Amino acid sequence: MRHYISFWNVENLFAPENYVAREPWIKDKNKNDLAGWTEALFDKKINQLASVITFMNDAHGPDILGVCEVENRYVLEKLRDHIAQIPGGREYEIVHANSELDHRGIDTAFLYDPQAYSVNPDTIFSHFVLRRTGTRDILQATFTTTQGGNDLVLMCNHWPSRSGGAVESAGFRATAGETLSYWHERILEECGNHTALLAFGDFNDDPFDNSIIFNALATRERGDVERAESPKLYNLAWNYLKQTTQDHMGNDRSIDGTLYYKGNGNVFDQILVNRPLVEATPPFAVLENTAKIELYAPMVSHRVGEGPIRFGLPKGNVIKNVNENGFSDHFPVSVQIEEI
Repeated sequence: MRHYISFWNVENLFAPENYVAREPWIKDKNKNDLAGWTEALFDKKINQLASVITFMNDAHGPDILGVCEVENRYVLEKLRDHIAQIPGGREYEIVHANSELDHRGIDTAFLYDPQAYSVNPDTIFSHFVLRRTGTRDILQATFTTTQGGNDLVLMCNHWPSRSGGAVESAGFRATAGETLSYWHERILEECGNHTALLAFGDFNDDPFDNSIIFNALATRERGDVERAESPKLYNLAWNYLKQTTQDHMGNDRSIDGTLYYKGNGNVFDQILVNRPLVEATPPFAVLENTAKIELYAPMVSHRVGEGPIRFGLPKGNVIKNVNENGFSDHFPVSVQIEEI
């Protein structure tokens, strides 16, 4: 059986401006960004996201979807319910741990098909990346397959941003990489070296950056993972850089990023797998050639130097800052795992 596993930074999925259950500190911190974020705009954003999610996996939707930049469980329930209402849409369950450390109150989470997996609440952990100020977390959960009763550990990451400068903030992402690597090793110690683990997310660094290579111990060299004595991760992001799309003239052009900033592509959204998945140690094997960027046609800008069409937040000016035909500033990414 194949398992279609995806990740997406859904870009600022906040509840409407007047959401009554919003925590006071989040309301105060985001009041300017959310000024004009009406119920209608929120619903439109949910609709746009759901259209992309149901497009994936040949219009079946992913079996498991990791997401980041979600405010709370409420927005996840709204997204889940909307997907279920689309013809052919799946009925997902939610794994979510509320983060109280991120300075904007945004979280990571999973949507998963309960017919294909079960999740024991005791296997859900939120690993906080500590620094002088609060930051994002790494959400871990173990998904047990319904068909084979086998465990697959997933870790959904959203690493500290580059605000203040890529070099100046690099140490924060190095700390996140060390956190991921530490828990990878601990998981193998507790559950056995055969344990299949997949870590994905928005790392806010590229695959060649130090936080990925030296701190998270993620490499593009398959052999390094197979030979290493310490737990390393195989970075599948290098594989999906071979993709192309078409411009407005029908000509092929390469996709060189999962998001774009000032005309330059970055590959911040990555998929990392550990040795048991690389070596196809039963019960799972990664199908590395299936790793890809999800290119939903209405989401792709055909202008060179631009990537996904973003939805945005009003920030006090809806006309200037919101594109209701947009989606997110990140493309989703996916890979398939074979249960053997």
